[in-house]
Amino acid sequence: MKSIKNLTRFTYETAAFQGWRLSISRSGTVFTKYFSDKKFGGEEASFAAAEAALGAIKEFLDGSKRVNGKYAAATIRKAEKLLEQM
Repeated sequence: MKSIKNLTRFTYETAAFQGWRLSISRSGTVFTKYFSDKKFGGEEASFAAAEAALGAIKEFLDGSKRVNGKYAAATIRKAEKLLEQM
């Protein structure tokens, strides 16, 4: 599978982690979550989970209000909690 915007594939033979990394930056805040092949049962399953999380976080952040061009602390906490639940 090929990497797409905000999702990067990690497949290093010498590293313990193999999977996908979701990383999205909005209004000066970076949100990151890793989706391990081992945890999700393979490359395709971890990609599907990462893609679903990306859609959910984009939808949440695009619907959130900004104050002086930045997200409120409560919005950032809610976004991080949303990613933890994925």
